[in-house]
This record gives sequence, structure tokens and C-alpha cells, in this order.
Amino acid sequence: MPRTEPVCLPPALRPDHPLRGLGYSQPVRRRTFLRLDGAHAEPGEAPVAEEVPVSLVYNMRPYAVMMATPADLEDFAVGFSITEAIVAAAADIDRVAVLRHAQGIEVQVAIPDEAAGRLEERGRALIGRAGCGLCGVETIQEAMREPAPLPPGPPISMDVLWRAERELIPHQVWNAETGSLHAAGWFDLDGAPGVVREDVGRHNALDKVIGALAREGRDPAAGFVVVTSRASYELVQKAATAGVRLLAAVSRPTGLAIRLAEASGLTLVALLRGGTANVYTHPERLALT
Repeated sequence: MPRTEPVCLPPALRPDHPLRGLGYSQPVRRRTFLRLDGAHAEPGEAPVAEEVPVSLVYNMRPYAVMMATPADLEDFAVGFSITEAIVAAAADIDRVAVLRHAQGIEVQVAIPDEAAGRLEERGRALIGRAGCGLCGVETIQEAMREPAPLPPGPPISMDVLWRAERELIPHQVWNAETGSLHAAGWFDLDGAPGVVREDVGRHNALDKVIGALAREGRDPAAGFVVVTSRASYELVQKAATAGVRLLAAVSRPTGLAIRLAEASGLTLVALLRGGTANVYTHPERLALT
């Protein structure tokens, strides 16, 4: 498991700095607003999800800046490194340090020189929006990176999928407050929640789950993942790269996501809602009776 460093305190900001007091250590903060109801106006207050620029720096070289929720950033760094094929496993990461700055957060990741060399050949990253899943990729070949085929694995019953979808909802604590966060959850083969992470970006939430599993030494193939978003190509790519055999989404898939799931041996389930779902690829992994 990679070594983590304590979070550094932010530098002092001048009193008139526009970002002073943003509270980047808090994933959710209460904000005031003016509520309008026809001609009537009254003050109100509600929780709001924070969105922070997070710079991922490998061996002191910046690679990507992602907009993310400022929580579980060690998990995010490890998961991002694995699902983007920067390293093969958490054991390849020597150190993760989270450093707060006045305008965001920097996550420094120490990786072997060979991995850093391959990363350097990819080119430099762009700034990624919260929904960005291919940030830092400059070529079509890298964007279309195909994971190694997944083995069959044990069957999963539909009752387990229904349970997982139900169990995910109460674990979305910050989304219950704000209504603006995605969640990803890893569940065991009985449908019990193992790891649940929330983030403003659906890709970030999945990376945090994969990173948490890697840091705890748990096998992603010993369960499956449910996400509260559409099933995009990048989510399928990340899940398959990490060894997840089944990915279920509450919304619809894209055509490219279906094709990649079919090619990589991943079971792709979409529109998982209540007791219904659409299985787009590899239904043989599901026990339908």
C-alpha cells in the first residue's frame, strides 16, 4: 500500500483574495441565497457541494488538473493511476502526498522512473472538467486503449443487483444534502456495500472506489460496481482496467461503451432501477433464474 503524507496547511491569503475562506477541506458547505417566489423574496440557506481543482503531479511533473470533490483524494490518486494505466497496482506507488494551496489542491504521486517515462511520452494534460474522463490524453490511440480481456468469474444473481441498487442510496450522504454529487459503489457477491465514494465527477467517484480497494488490498473482481450516472466509454474502460467484471449504471449506456464492454468481457448493466435493468453485454455472468 502506498505511503501517504499528512495534508499541508494552505498558505495565508490576503484579506481581499477572491478565493479566501473557500474551505477546500470540506466537501459540503452551507451557503446562503435569496429565494424568489413570485414577487416575494426571502433569505435561505442550503448545503452545496464543493468543486475544487485537483492537480495530479507524478514525480514532481504535473500531469492533469481535475475538478473534484475535496475528499478521499488519496483514494482518487491511486485509483486514477491504476485505471489510467499509469501503474499496474497500488504497490507500484511509493508515496501519495496531498498539499493544499490557495486556489486548489495538489496531489503528489511518486512512481517508478520507468512508469514516469511512459507517462512523459503521453504528453501534457489539459484541465479537466468534473465530467472529464479522458483528461491528459492527447492521441486517439490512448483514448481508445482496450483493457485485457476479463475472465468469466462467479455468477451474480439479479436479486443481488436489486439489493445493491437499494443499498447505494443511503450511502450517498453528501448527495442527500446537496443533490449534485455522483456516487460509485463496490459491492460483494451478496450485494453488501464494501466501498462507496461520492464526487462531483462520475469518473472521479469510480477512481476513488478503485483506489480505496487497491489501498486496502481487496480484489475488485470479488464483487461489482454500481454508478449513479450513465455508462460512458470511460467508465467501462476504467472498470475493466481495474479488473471489475460487472458494471451497473442507473442511467443509459453509450454505443461505444457497449462495444468496449463486449470486447473486454465486462458485463454491462444499465437502467438499474428498482427491480428492472437492461443487460447489454455478457449476460452469461448473471444468474437469471
